[in-house]
Amino acid sequence: MRETFDRAASLYQRARPDYPDALYDDLLALTGVVPPARLLEVGCGPGKATLPLARRGFRITAVELGTALAAEARRRLAGFPHVEVVRSSFEEWEPPDTPYDLVYAATAWKWVDPRVRYAKAAALLRPGGRLAVWDAGHAFPEGFDPFFAEIQKVYDALGEGGDDVWPPPRPEDLPDPHAADLAASGRFEVVGTRRHVWARRYTAEEYLALLDTFSGHIAMAPERRDHLYAEVRRRLAARPDGRLTRHWSTVLTVGRRV
Repeated sequence: MRETFDRAASLYQRARPDYPDALYDDLLALTGVVPPARLLEVGCGPGKATLPLARRGFRITAVELGTALAAEARRRLAGFPHVEVVRSSFEEWEPPDTPYDLVYAATAWKWVDPRVRYAKAAALLRPGGRLAVWDAGHAFPEGFDPFFAEIQKVYDALGEGGDDVWPPPRPEDLPDPHAADLAASGRFEVVGTRRHVWARRYTAEEYLALLDTFSGHIAMAPERRDHLYAEVRRRLAARPDGRLTRHWSTVLTVGRRV
């Protein structure tokens, strides 16, 4: 499934939201890194989380499995000579001997082999170096857009509803998705977590472009996807402004190499 994202390389940067500026402020505060520290990004995609840190003057090696995604990242980061994009899986990548100050992964860590990721990240860091991971996911705060309750019935009818409870818990009621695994690895001590929730408005076509960047929708049978997308268009066409509000949530988890 992790290889499906490469099919959406041209859409990913445009359709996926940028992470909040406050997340990067928290990242630097919790890790203590300052330019020109050496950073390693695992699964950079088209450079969504690489560019903001490149602009701050960090030296970055960005490893990306997808050929098309890596090419898109190189294009977007061409103006930063201190950034290198490497086309490889993190598991198979042969790193240089110089250790890194920070290893980070933005909405990519879950796709790395759990038998490898913490041990390799720790081996690549200087003593006391930091590991930072975060994901951006759909959030359902109090008063979320009722569109999602309506469209969930379509997913369920198609057999694509999954096993999660409905409605999902509020963002503040969800546990940190990475802290327990990070601590259990024996390689890192959790030094801080920060949660961010934000909202974006989407037209039908903007929202469908977003869905086309998700692995489950990319892999969905075409006839099911066509039916789902027709239902999205039909429901939003009935709204006065033709738009929906989707909330996003991300939890930043930072660990110190022990």
